[in-house]
Amino acid sequence: MGQIICAGLGPGDPDLISVGADRAIRGARHVAFFRKPGRQGQARRIVQGMLPAGCTEYPMEYPVTTELPFDSPAYNDLLSAFYDDWAGRLAALAATDEVVVLCEGDPFLYGSFMHLYVRLKDRVPVRVIPGTPGMVGCWNASGTPITWGDDVLTVLMGTLPEADLARHMSACDAMVVMKTGRNLPKVRRALAAAGRLDDAWLVERGTMPGQRIARLAEVEGADCPYFAIVLVHGQGRRPVAVPDAAE
Repeated sequence: MGQIICAGLGPGDPDLISVGADRAIRGARHVAFFRKPGRQGQARRIVQGMLPAGCTEYPMEYPVTTELPFDSPAYNDLLSAFYDDWAGRLAALAATDEVVVLCEGDPFLYGSFMHLYVRLKDRVPVRVIPGTPGMVGCWNASGTPITWGDDVLTVLMGTLPEADLARHMSACDAMVVMKTGRNLPKVRRALAAAGRLDDAWLVERGTMPGQRIARLAEVEGADCPYFAIVLVHGQGRRPVAVPDAAE
């Protein structure tokens, strides 16, 4: 019997792939990855030049991305059937061979692989190789520590209702807002309502080619790609230089 290995790829820069994931990818005979129809796929781009000769590729093309509201019954039905179908295909492959599934960031932090994992874990052996979360790459790219001292870090989804976003934003120290994209205008309004807009930064394509870091207040509301995160750095207890006792 084979197995399924999910390789966390990190935030986008191939140099940030772990040694374990690199080893699994370079030795793979079967590799599956998510992508939009007609696109190369971000995960596939990250491993360009790493796959061995003869490796069979399985692009798992989403049936829907932003065409329908993410909380609509039609959206959920389409994606559920998609994950059911691919779980069956991967389980059949893993019955006799090893299959590597690529996942951006860390597979267990809002990763698409989680939807396959819950369908596969009781059917075939599954091993998950952790990856550096995309948000970690983004806040390091910003050049400023995300938290200090006793700061509480809050991770929010831009898909949340605007009132919920503003409520969470007003109560936290440091924050990361994921799934911005077309939700950016709503995120901006919520930050303004919480009095945090002037402290917010937009990191686009963090650690990837075309990376851009800008103050959110200075970015046009609709000017935001899918791979973008909003950061608000904590302002808690900072390290203070201690005078030399001999002075």
